[in-house]
Amino acid sequence: MTDLVARLVPEKPEDVEHIGRIPVRNIWLLMLYASDLFRHIDRHKRVSVEENPDDIPDLVAEILAREVGLRLKRNLSLGYKPRKAVLRRVRGRIDLLSTERHRLLDRGMIACRFNEMTVDTPRNRFVRAALEQIARITRKNLARRCRVLALKLKRIGITGEKPGRGEVSVNRFGSHDVEDQKMVHAAHLAFNLGLPTESAGTKLLLLPEREVSWIRKLYEKGVAGFYKEILSEKGWTVYPGRRLHWSREGETSGIRGILPSMQTDIVLDNRNEKRRVVVDTKFTSIVTQGWHRDETLESSYMYQIYAYLKSQKGRGDHLADKAEGLLLHPSVGDMVNETVIIQGHQIRFATVDLSANTKEIRRQLLEVVLKPAEFGRAAMSPSLTRSAVL
Repeated sequence: MTDLVARLVPEKPEDVEHIGRIPVRNIWLLMLYASDLFRHIDRHKRVSVEENPDDIPDLVAEILAREVGLRLKRNLSLGYKPRKAVLRRVRGRIDLLSTERHRLLDRGMIACRFNEMTVDTPRNRFVRAALEQIARITRKNLARRCRVLALKLKRIGITGEKPGRGEVSVNRFGSHDVEDQKMVHAAHLAFNLGLPTESAGTKLLLLPEREVSWIRKLYEKGVAGFYKEILSEKGWTVYPGRRLHWSREGETSGIRGILPSMQTDIVLDNRNEKRRVVVDTKFTSIVTQGWHRDETLESSYMYQIYAYLKSQKGRGDHLADKAEGLLLHPSVGDMVNETVIIQGHQIRFATVDLSANTKEIRRQLLEVVLKPAEFGRAAMSPSLTRSAVL
């Protein structure tokens, strides 16, 4: 077991724990920004939980319980479940092998395979399990309410095993089940908040090596969710995970099968201001030890953001021709906010202090996008800027 430990709920506001070398005050805030549930929360409650991230589990439990209660009143969405049965009439498809093997026709019976409408669907089982999970980390009255609802779901027939997350999509909803959307989003966030711990209580989350990719993805989705919610109101369009294409000429027959693809973390477009910002998030220190100096930017990260920008230039997209790059890392000690223009593209190297309070984190995330770089002096306030590393 590794020593990567994230404290989900600090005992005191000043307590800050680390994931690797990255200081993080409250990982639940990142989970909220990364969740599809964030856009369903009304503005008043959103501001309240942003200021008090420790209240996030209670808010999620409240939303989940309310949505499940509403669905129970209006009837839960049904699904089809495959069944086999021996009947006196044909239903669905005839199982010829079973019918003949057991000589069912001699008794006036026939083996059939058919789909039956049921409430015991993967989605409903997932929601039932989410109620049981969130009840472990929320306050007593909400925990009791969640357990009672989970028991009600069992009593009406939702008794199967909890499905994997891949079986319960947060994106595929039709006109017949769109009312499940908020409930499913809350269930997914409930499972994230209630990750199992390896010590007594629910406040510590020990991350084995295989979970490092999970926290990196969470950081990316959290930043994208924040920008999508906040910048959309300011005239920006946010594209999480946008795929880019190479400008190819004179290609051989097999090159497409081996040419690596490009996919950005986040692309921010503002056509009124004629700006495009390509954001690449990395959950690592922004600088590393160099061959001839104590600190240097990671060269592979620079090559990556350069490829994102330069490969799209001269293809008829005016925003791409002057696109800006932003490498956004969490801070490890000192803050970094440095900018350079390389072949007509401004590239910014910045950090965000995840050990700060919510208001400060929001300010830093907005400042690196909305405030243009000021060459010749620090672009951020002096208390948040360190010496150049280039």
